[in-house]
Amino acid sequence: MKAFMDENFLLGTPTAQELYHDYAAKMPILDYHCHINPQEIAEDRKFDNITQVWLGGDHYKWRQMRSNGIDEYYITGDAPDHDKFLKWAETLEKAIGNPLYHWSHLELQRFFGYHGVLNRRTAEEVWNLCNEKLQQDSMSVRNLIRQSGVTLLCTTDDPIDDLRWHKAIKEDPTFDVQVLPAWRPDKAMNLEKPEYLDYLGKLSAAANVQIRTFEDLKQALVARMDYFDAMGCRVSDHGINYVMYQPAAPEQIEAIFAKRLAGESLTAQELAQFKTAFLLFVSKKYEEYGWVLQLHYGCKRDNNKAMYAKLGPDTGYDCVSNFAPASELTDFLDAVNSKKTLPRTILYSLNPGDDELIDSVIGCFQGSECVGKIQHGSAWWFNDHKTGMTKQLTSLANLGLLGNFIGMLTDSRSFLSYPRHEYFRRILCDLIGGWVENGEYPKDMEALSEIVKGISYNNAVRYFGFDLETK
Repeated sequence: MKAFMDENFLLGTPTAQELYHDYAAKMPILDYHCHINPQEIAEDRKFDNITQVWLGGDHYKWRQMRSNGIDEYYITGDAPDHDKFLKWAETLEKAIGNPLYHWSHLELQRFFGYHGVLNRRTAEEVWNLCNEKLQQDSMSVRNLIRQSGVTLLCTTDDPIDDLRWHKAIKEDPTFDVQVLPAWRPDKAMNLEKPEYLDYLGKLSAAANVQIRTFEDLKQALVARMDYFDAMGCRVSDHGINYVMYQPAAPEQIEAIFAKRLAGESLTAQELAQFKTAFLLFVSKKYEEYGWVLQLHYGCKRDNNKAMYAKLGPDTGYDCVSNFAPASELTDFLDAVNSKKTLPRTILYSLNPGDDELIDSVIGCFQGSECVGKIQHGSAWWFNDHKTGMTKQLTSLANLGLLGNFIGMLTDSRSFLSYPRHEYFRRILCDLIGGWVENGEYPKDMEALSEIVKGISYNNAVRYFGFDLETK
């Protein structure tokens, strides 16, 4: 029997172990998509206890605690942090087979030096150990990032954000990790949201553009893109239900926009037509700026309306959607590509059933101007576990070029989440090592090391064009 999460955790063959320890483990981390708070980096926050850094905002853990029958008082309520941690420990011991079990213990090992098992019996010991360690200067936010080997990270930022915390970080010579904004304009596109008109007022003020028409909206967005670009932004991101393509004439889009400004309701087709026009416009601008387009889709959000009213979005009430029409995805990409305005694009679907679809689609729109121009993004959200990652990697290998893959991202709100890159790299090395041991690829360590180092770090450096050196 193998030891619990030892140095060869998830590495089932000698070749896998060699690939991981000699190459993957030594690579830095480029976290090109996350949701951490730049203010906490600028202020170099120190956390009072493990609950603050582990459970605050982590709806992955919240879902599991609810599944364990834990009262909301101990999840998002006002329970003492100590009690919340005990409830999480009580839940974790039942999470056999869940990636949270592995992530939590990797984080305890890497940041706190704890190689035991967290459960109800050890919860007090772990609580005290972690909290004592968190008081050390080495456990401030910036030092957590440094000791994780991060060279650059991209946050997720709304067009109205003034980016003052990014500016403060950039101007601070004591911190050498690049922290760049990433453009997330969902609120500007989501006409159906009840707060849309209020948001337009904020966007108008931020861009100094009075928004009365769709043309005005585009002008305001460009003004903000100019600012983001000057602040180092190189990545955009969209969270959408699916990649729609329902084109309409410019006058139709203006009429739809005018209806929404007048407070009138819109049909599903009108919403899809507007969002198509929005995505076509911003995609063209991204290509002009040299930005990467990320499309996250396949999620049905905020399904528990009572809890949404109480807690708001991103609190653990989303699920996988099975609606992702291939015809609209391909027609959208073709429409942008035909005008020579298709930016480097990363496609993520929350539905693992879309893996083969995405991997067949991306091969239709590759180009010589960029190696791997259209990417199948890393297994995302409900899929970033051993099964989901293995499936995504295998599908990409079967239908595309795995060696050009840009690898893992944290997509996290936690400064302790960087061991997810280790988790991914171990799974990657185990998969590749298995193919080698099975005689499906030669044991050419020069070629294999380039593949592993590329997927771990170097491919992303080249793909995004960040000011970093490959390793």
